[in-house]
Amino acid sequence: MKKFINAVGDVEKEMIQGILKVYPDKIKAIDCDGVLIRKEKNENKVAVISGGGSGHEPSFGGYVGKGMLDAVIAGAVYTSPSADHIYEAIKSVATPKGVLMIPMNYTGDIMNFEMAAEMAEMEGIKTEMVVTNDDVAVDNSLYTVGRRGVAGTVFVHKIAGAMAETGASLEEVKAVAEKANANVRTMGVAINPSTIPAAGKPGFELLDDEMEVGIGIHGEPGVRKEKLKSANEIVDMLLEKILSDLDFSGSDVAIMVNGSGGTPLMELYIINNHVHDVLLSKGITIYKTFVGNYMTSIEQEGFSLTLFKLDEQLKNLLDAPTDTPAMKV
Repeated sequence: MKKFINAVGDVEKEMIQGILKVYPDKIKAIDCDGVLIRKEKNENKVAVISGGGSGHEPSFGGYVGKGMLDAVIAGAVYTSPSADHIYEAIKSVATPKGVLMIPMNYTGDIMNFEMAAEMAEMEGIKTEMVVTNDDVAVDNSLYTVGRRGVAGTVFVHKIAGAMAETGASLEEVKAVAEKANANVRTMGVAINPSTIPAAGKPGFELLDDEMEVGIGIHGEPGVRKEKLKSANEIVDMLLEKILSDLDFSGSDVAIMVNGSGGTPLMELYIINNHVHDVLLSKGITIYKTFVGNYMTSIEQEGFSLTLFKLDEQLKNLLDAPTDTPAMKV
C-alpha cells in the first residue's frame, strides 16, 4: 500500500484538521471527533445534517455551508459515525425549527442516526429523517436492507438545504427531500478498487481487462464482473438500467457524472459527452450538468452516473444560492 499519510490511526483526524485550515471562514469543529458545523449558525431555519464514513471526500464536509448542510459527522474510513457523535452534532446545530437528518441507506448509519435522534428527542429537540437510496444496481446488499444511498445523495442535500434556507418548516423540508430522493437514480462502475488505509489491501481484485459493474461507495465489489468495454458502451449499459427504473421521458433532468476519486476529468468528460447525446436522442431535456468528484471512494478508478428528474420547484431549489467548499451556485 502506497499512500500519502503519516500513521494509519491518524488519517481521519489529520484530514479534518486539514479541511479546517482551508475553510476557516465557512466551517468549524466542535469538541467531538469528526463533527464539522457551519461557522455561522442561523436560528431561523431547519438545521440539515448528514454524515457517514470518511473516504468519500468532498462528501460530506465539503457540503457544509449556506444552502446545504449545517453539520456533518465523519466516521472512520467507510465506517458509520457513532450515535454519540451524531447526537453531539444535532445538539450543536439544532434550532427551534428542528433538525432534518439525511443519512444514506446503510444499516450501521441508519441505526446510529436513529439512536441519536432518540437521544435528541429526549432533550426536546425535534428531528426528522430522510434516508437516501438512489442506487439502481441492487435491491439489497451486504450493507443494506433495500437500495444503497450513493452519489445522488448530494442532490438531496442540495434541495433540502435550499428549502431550509427559505425558512420552511421541518415538515416542508422533509417533504421536498423525500421528493428529491424519489426522483434520483444512480449506477456506477469501477476499473480499479480502493484501499482502506487500515486494511492495507484493495477491496476487490480485477484483471486488466475486467470492470466491476454496480459498485457502491465503500470499496465493495459490484454486482458482477464484466470484460472492460468502451466508455460509450458503459454509458449505454448504465443508462439502460437507470431509464428502465424511472420514467424520465419528456422530462427535464440534472446529470451528475461523479468520479470515484481516481478517474481523470478527461475521462469523465468523455463519459458526459455520450450521456448528453443519448438523453437528447430520447427527448430528455438536460437542465444542468455536474461533472467531477462529488462522492468518492478514496482513490478508486470508477464513476457513477446520476439522473435527477426535475419539476419547477426542484429546478428553483437546485438553482438557489449555495456557498460551501465543494459546491457554489
